[in-house]
Amino acid sequence: MTIEQQTLEAEYQLTLSVLEDRQIRNDFSIDEVEMELRHLLVYQGQDWDGRGEIKHAAIQGQVYAYEIFIKRYKER
Repeated sequence: MTIEQQTLEAEYQLTLSVLEDRQIRNDFSIDEVEMELRHLLVYQGQDWDGRGEIKHAAIQGQVYAYEIFIKRYKER
């Protein structure tokens, strides 16, 4: 497994865990999570400074976690 793959997997797991922990709080809002994903996607697309492959992998892992979390949340 490459460092990029390890980074993507680690960020995915960490972000998904944080999102799952957040959903049990009284002030949880799926709308807020969806807004965070939209902002993350904008950030992902703003690669004007050349982040590098490891940072790209980290951001992609976060995006995957948000997408999976939202999908699972809405399927319940």
